[in-house]
Amino acid sequence: MKKLLDIDSDVEFVADINDHKDCLMSQDPTQENPGALWFNIDIPKGHGIKAGDRVRVTVEKL
Repeated sequence: MKKLLDIDSDVEFVADINDHKDCLMSQDPTQENPGALWFNIDIPKGHGIKAGDRVRVTVEKL
């Protein structure tokens, strides 16, 4: 696998999608910084993550 990037960020919002998954969100609130990276990622329930928690999202090419 080739690692493309890591995004270290505070989770801004956890959305309840359905009975099986939530969505973690971290976005650039201004959209004015062209270098800002953000994410919205669905994860299975039971993760224990809440708004304000710091997470790392890694993107790898298989």
